[in-house]
Amino acid sequence: MKILLTTLHAKYIHNSLALPCLASFGSDLDAEFVIREYTVHEPKQNVVASLLTESPDVIAFSVYLWNRHQTFELIDLLATINPKLKIVIGGPEVSFDGPELFASHPGLTALVRGEGEKPLHGLITAWSAGKEPDGVGRLIWRSEDGKISNGPDNPVLANLDDIASPFQNGLVETGRGFVYFETSRGCPYSCSFCMSALDETVRSFSEKRIESDLKWLIDRKVAKIKLVDRTFNYNPKRARAIFRFILENNKQSHFHFEIGAHLLDEETLELLEQVPAGMFHFEIGVQSTLPQTLTAIERRVSLEKVIENIKALKARTRIELHLDLIAGLPGEGYDRFLESIDRLFDLQPDHLQIEPVKLLPGSPLRISAKTQNLHFDPNPPYTITASPDMIYNELEMLGNIGRMIDLTWNSSRLKGFLNKLSGSHGSMSKALELLALHLHGKGLFRLPLSQQSLFEAVWDFVRQIPDTEERETLQDYLAHDYPLCERVIPAKAPDFFDIGLTPAEQDKVRTEVEKRQLELRGQKIRLQYFAAIFNHLEKTGQRQVRLFFYLTKSHTGRTVEELALPGEM
Repeated sequence: MKILLTTLHAKYIHNSLALPCLASFGSDLDAEFVIREYTVHEPKQNVVASLLTESPDVIAFSVYLWNRHQTFELIDLLATINPKLKIVIGGPEVSFDGPELFASHPGLTALVRGEGEKPLHGLITAWSAGKEPDGVGRLIWRSEDGKISNGPDNPVLANLDDIASPFQNGLVETGRGFVYFETSRGCPYSCSFCMSALDETVRSFSEKRIESDLKWLIDRKVAKIKLVDRTFNYNPKRARAIFRFILENNKQSHFHFEIGAHLLDEETLELLEQVPAGMFHFEIGVQSTLPQTLTAIERRVSLEKVIENIKALKARTRIELHLDLIAGLPGEGYDRFLESIDRLFDLQPDHLQIEPVKLLPGSPLRISAKTQNLHFDPNPPYTITASPDMIYNELEMLGNIGRMIDLTWNSSRLKGFLNKLSGSHGSMSKALELLALHLHGKGLFRLPLSQQSLFEAVWDFVRQIPDTEERETLQDYLAHDYPLCERVIPAKAPDFFDIGLTPAEQDKVRTEVEKRQLELRGQKIRLQYFAAIFNHLEKTGQRQVRLFFYLTKSHTGRTVEELALPGEM
């Protein structure tokens, strides 16, 4: 029997961990497992043709928020072409669907509920023997006579090591820039918006297995290893052992972890002080800084401890920090959410992400949506549209602020400008709101925005400021941020620059350029430069020349150096 395991990713660079795990767990079966991955952007006919070229007996789809509609379109089309083909679905997006789904999709043969290794193994075992999968847990299936049966709610795998390593079995593609990696399943917390609230029992792979797989990935110099554990450091001792192993063995990989900041203890912080810059990235789900909201969503953590430990990570380590906020949670209105934004920006994170809450099928918040008067899109991704605390327009505005943060702060653009604008208007959230209103009014959020177009839009915003001193100051900060992320060609410099250097200032620039050229001689580094006048970057308000050096070396990209020179009085 040939089983084709497949899914549709949102982007080509993504790859699946679920499918290789399913194939690894089925390696003892008298069956051939083949993994094929596509994207939601590929034409339906092309994907179907590719799938059928494999001549499979079974096609099993992994279904998620982003691919539900496209997956069922594939299933319906496949069934018309080959009615005898057995089609199986599983994954978080369909785990709470029931027998009614089979009526809507006549080509569907079986549905796996929840964790898939054991149900799929039992299903293939039965089909290989020419039998019905009676007694296979967490499975709904259609027999040949059309009857729909529902298996018992059997437990998930107790020992994760029973899943043979998909990495060492050669089932995971490592050439797309990053791979997903899991060391545990489940989460000790029960946040009502999260699917992990349904699985509070945490299971871990053994230390030996984790280290073996990590070493395999590290030795192959995988660029980025993204751990998918819901709360990686649920057990601080276990987390320290893995951190320590990485520190002792890593060559050049970058690691992404989702952690609970409140769980960090002094021993862990001391260990994390040893992490080199660029090696670790921590994603921390703060979600809200409003205590009553955290209580309402059953997020039982100490907010004070979260904030304290984020400050410690920022002060004592070189770890990149990514903080998350969720808009639309019960009890938090628009103004209070802006306060959450300001409180987290005070911590100076490397990234701040704002996402509207999604009422996922099966989650406690989805189940209680009607009693809590929560309105949401009935189609994926099930985004909230209104609550007793926030109307649609406010949620939409927060979405635009989140987009503004992604375009600026999270992309290392306009940080100086944002800090200055926030100082002028009292808070970072107010600065972001003003910019978001301007871009939204110009219709600029409808399409992708290039870096140059972003700066032009912000310059248009600055020109409309009536206060002369504030306008000129913000113009200087806008102009200062631009050459830090984009090489400026003097003849094509945007008009927010003042490039009118005096002859004496030009002489100073030439002297510094010649000096830097001598320093770089023989290093095969290309030097380019740009100079401009600034009058408002320093509190003294004195004229300055800022000289930007662009250093380019093969295979290492471009770096920017900045030099401040006194201007003519």
